[in-house]
Amino acid sequence: MFRLETEVDKARRDLLHRRLRDTNTAASPVLRALRGTPAERESPLHVWASDANGRLAGGLVGHTWTTWLHVTYLWVDAPHRGTGLGSTLLTEAERLAATERACTHSRVETWDFQAPDFYRKQGYEVVCVIPDYPPGITEYTLTKQIG
Repeated sequence: MFRLETEVDKARRDLLHRRLRDTNTAASPVLRALRGTPAERESPLHVWASDANGRLAGGLVGHTWTTWLHVTYLWVDAPHRGTGLGSTLLTEAERLAATERACTHSRVETWDFQAPDFYRKQGYEVVCVIPDYPPGITEYTLTKQIG
């Protein structure tokens, strides 16, 4: 018999994370080889664009892990949309990831009302579609070979 609890518990969360990492490492030679190396950790990768007045015009927030760039956020301020700034931010992040961090692929998640067509135009391919996530919205995961 088990007793189930539902409270948020940081100590147990951290313990669970360590145990899952250990289980995964034992099961995967690839993950085992990463243990203790710099590639084991995610490294932030941010690209910012400021307008002539120094205000934020757009930016990309992501991270690299092993040989992957993960684009978490890409945003361009409304007055600058359609100018190519989004493409410039993404291209620079991909360039940095490939040349400075030896990344060979990139991934991003986006909703149907956001930018799946933008990413397709940048050479990304849809690898996953999740309808109703959240209800009434479709989420796309897209990937691209960058290196």
